[in-house]
Formats: sequence, structure tokens, C-alpha cells
Amino acid sequence: MRLRREYRFEASHILPRHPGACSRLHGHSYRFIVELEGPIDGYSGMVIDFGDLDLVVKERVLDLADHRHWNDRLENPTAEWISVWIWDQLKPALPGLTALEMFEVEGASCYYRGEHSPGGAGA
Repeated sequence: MRLRREYRFEASHILPRHPGACSRLHGHSYRFIVELEGPIDGYSGMVIDFGDLDLVVKERVLDLADHRHWNDRLENPTAEWISVWIWDQLKPALPGLTALEMFEVEGASCYYRGEHSPGGAGA
């Protein structure tokens, strides 16, 4: 069974390697979808309680990202590297995590499944 849950936060960033306007300070209303996969528990009837998922995402991502400046955390905070960072925060607590979809703006997203190599350009 696959579950998906959406979260939102506000944050600013500067893209130091961008040739245009994004090289200046600006902010986004970020939206991301967490996707989990696992068996339905025979007793609870759930893969995971959405309330439990919310606590993990709040503690490991939202409390650290909402109304923050991404350049304080990542060298080149593109939507792609922010997705990798969120994945790395969540995966230890959510072993059933299978995908993360990040929207920096409406209508444009990146879809991440944990395929990065550690220590990349966004770290």
C-alpha cells in the first residue's frame, strides 16, 4: 500500500550559480509530498498513522525549514538539493519512504527517490 501526505513551509534562498533573478534573495511557498509504502498492519489497519507521520515531518523538516534561509544550511539550495536534504532528514525515521515530490513553485516539481550520492553540490 502507498500513502502520500502533503506539507508546506515558507523559506528564502539565493541560488549562487543561477545566471538570472534567482541569484538574488527571494522566497518561496514550498510544498512537498511524502510517499510511503508498506504493509497494512493487521491490528491498526494502517500503514502508518497520519498523526505519527506529521510528528516526524514536523520535528525533522518543518521545525528546521519553515521561515528559514536555505543558504544557512546548503551551499546551492536548489529544489533538487532541498529535496535531497528533506529525504536525508526523513529516511532514518521513515524506512518505508519511497519518494518525495518538491514544488518550489506551482506547476514545477522534482521527484526524488533517494538516488543521490552523498556530499554533492548542495551539501
